[in-house]
Amino acid sequence: MNASAGDIVKDHLNQLHSQDELSEIDKEAYFEEIKILLNQEDAVLVAHYYTSPEIQMLAEESGGCVSDSLEMARFGREHTASTVVVAGVKFMGETAKILTPGKRVLMPTLEATCSLDIGCPADEFSAFCDEHPDRTVVVYANTSAAVKARSDWVVTSSIALDVVEYIGSKDQKIIWGPDKHLGRYIQKETGADMLLWDASCIVHEEFKAQALLDMKKVYPDAGILVHPESPLSVIDIADVVGSTSQIIQAAQSMSNDTFIVATDRGIFYKMQQACPDKSFVEAPTAGNGASCRSCAQCPWMGMNELKSLADVLRAKDNEVLVDFEVGRQAVIPLQRMLDFNKLSVS
Repeated sequence: MNASAGDIVKDHLNQLHSQDELSEIDKEAYFEEIKILLNQEDAVLVAHYYTSPEIQMLAEESGGCVSDSLEMARFGREHTASTVVVAGVKFMGETAKILTPGKRVLMPTLEATCSLDIGCPADEFSAFCDEHPDRTVVVYANTSAAVKARSDWVVTSSIALDVVEYIGSKDQKIIWGPDKHLGRYIQKETGADMLLWDASCIVHEEFKAQALLDMKKVYPDAGILVHPESPLSVIDIADVVGSTSQIIQAAQSMSNDTFIVATDRGIFYKMQQACPDKSFVEAPTAGNGASCRSCAQCPWMGMNELKSLADVLRAKDNEVLVDFEVGRQAVIPLQRMLDFNKLSVS
């Protein structure tokens, strides 16, 4: 899977560089139309940090939310709108539907998936869990509704360490899925007894330790911020390892004027907004030295475009649906995640 998925990323990035960008006039027209449609449909737009700056800006201006997947889930559930429009990838739309089954959940495209979701088929993962019935099943949020339904806990990268430490304190052994790099990082930090599923993020896996060290020579005073879906060799170089929201917080709290950031480039919009006087450099994902021949950008996040967003609000299609029984099972570990996060921040 990884080789072909890597090719998908490279092809997508090449297409992005060759496409004509929308003019400012076209962008303004889409913004105004989408705001009107959101109001007409009693809808709120929630967008992930990895979507384009235009999508993030639109979510902010229309009273929606730009955040990580945990906050997206909470915001969509608690907002009064009867329709939630999720600009992200499919598991985020499924999560919104599971947590708010009475609301209509739409996405700009239902084709936007995730390599971690693809790499963890529900039937195979369930069989793996059946082989180890004595273990608590903890799955990353980047999974299908069916995989969540098979789990005991769902976690995001912002609370994964705390949840595993909590489970470990009860002397429980763990099955972890699907991201092996995040799993190894958590295992190293907590010492927990974990069996790891073998899957990875096609974007974060591309970061290379040597390229990051070469970049550090160019920017010797820069802080290095790394997402924990990256390989351990990259994580070991980091000044801060954290989720998207934690990376933004680190940039705000650290004294460095420049940061090398190893995660999807979409996060730069909110980082620059939070720290307007600081500079952010993309960590290289290919090539030798301090180059950025194939910078990090999820091809599926890139499918969330202004045009596709307007189209879905006009047609009212691309509705996210989840099987009732699957949703009934999946909401248990999802609610556990939300309750745990509420306790951890209170």
